[in-house]
Amino acid sequence: MLADVTQPTDLSPQDRPQHPPENAPEVLPQDRAPQGAPRAPGRIHRAWFVAAVTFVTIIGAAAFASLPGLLIEPLHTEFAWSRGTIGFAVSVNLALYGLTAPCAAALMDRFGIRRVVAVALTMIAVGAVATVRMTEAWQLVMYWGVLVGLGSGSMALAFAATVTNRWFVARRGLVTGVLTAAGASGQLVFLPLLSWLVESHGWRPAAVTVSLTALAVVPFVWLLLRDHPADVGLPAYGATEFTPKPAPVRGAARRALTVLVSAARTGPFWLLAGTFAICGASTNGLVKTHFVPAAHDHGMPITAAASLLAVIGVFDVVGTIASGWFTDRYEARRLLAVYYALRGISLLFLPMLLAPSVHPPMVFFIVFYGLDWVATVPPTLALCREHYGEDSAIVFGWVLASHQVGAAAVAFAGGVARDVFGSYDVIWYASGALCAVAALMALVIRRRPAVA
Repeated sequence: MLADVTQPTDLSPQDRPQHPPENAPEVLPQDRAPQGAPRAPGRIHRAWFVAAVTFVTIIGAAAFASLPGLLIEPLHTEFAWSRGTIGFAVSVNLALYGLTAPCAAALMDRFGIRRVVAVALTMIAVGAVATVRMTEAWQLVMYWGVLVGLGSGSMALAFAATVTNRWFVARRGLVTGVLTAAGASGQLVFLPLLSWLVESHGWRPAAVTVSLTALAVVPFVWLLLRDHPADVGLPAYGATEFTPKPAPVRGAARRALTVLVSAARTGPFWLLAGTFAICGASTNGLVKTHFVPAAHDHGMPITAAASLLAVIGVFDVVGTIASGWFTDRYEARRLLAVYYALRGISLLFLPMLLAPSVHPPMVFFIVFYGLDWVATVPPTLALCREHYGEDSAIVFGWVLASHQVGAAAVAFAGGVARDVFGSYDVIWYASGALCAVAALMALVIRRRPAVA
């Protein structure tokens, strides 16, 4: 294991640390070295500790992402709001989640990762706890849709992309897979708890739990997370040279828009954005939002349906880490095509599997779908790095925006379809067909020619 986490070095004899002469001036220990001064890496590189902090932070933030699918039935029952109205609030949340991501990546370049993430978690806590006192549908849109959406957007996958790009040169695919899997791990931790709270004590204690969880993560982020390897005097993991910390980049919104305009002139951007929009539509917008109420329509208890989603989270961890490993070794666009094709096939079978109880074919679907849930992230991020270099985190933020816009559209459309047709079947079949289109789009993405 240590071979995977120790800093690789290739030092010539003159670069290796030498014992100081007897009368040499005192050398500051590493924890007292001036900021930005290069240090010799320890046995375990600091980048792995930063990745661990990021992993735990995303796990804590996953609590609020686990709740919307559990709220549809309780809010419909208590306030008599239509599922389309509740779905609209969820769609606003998902859309802002995505549209905030590219600006958040630029804000991290301007103000640092710690500040942006701490403010985002605070916004989530305020928005979640404010829902406890709401009485009108517009308040759900404002508190859960806007406040939690903006906060969660700053905690989106662009956060993981920024950490990976700054702290790692080697093992980027693996680290991307691990950090992406953190959201699934959080889902695994919180979904059973939140579903039990909703069913036993109502939805309000679940909302308070989300708020307290977000607040609890804030000091953890502030004390342990670092913005750049130069802050601790180290090169990035896998780098052969120390890189000073770049100056803060002003004009975050302007930079995000400039990168968007530049990327929008290229074909790969639209193909990546299109495939990722379908990815969001078939995961966050569809399954995460509507699986629990759809299963409940067929007589399955809410806790059982939520537990199945948690099991998806278990296999999502395995699938995403494996996808990161595959991305380091195989062509990313071909991986995407396989992932989308398999996802589409599984969704076409789902309407036939929903039943009052859990049976083996449903378990097989949960395992199969879980392995593919966000396995698309590592190859998509790898293609962003391949085509857009230093701007890849911001470009990925815009690609993620398309992911969440797709998720928002299906979150709303799913609720409307349930109100109009009395079931979710049409939305399952439509999403399966869209996944087939995404597989074809992935194959169209061209490889960037190598530069000599």
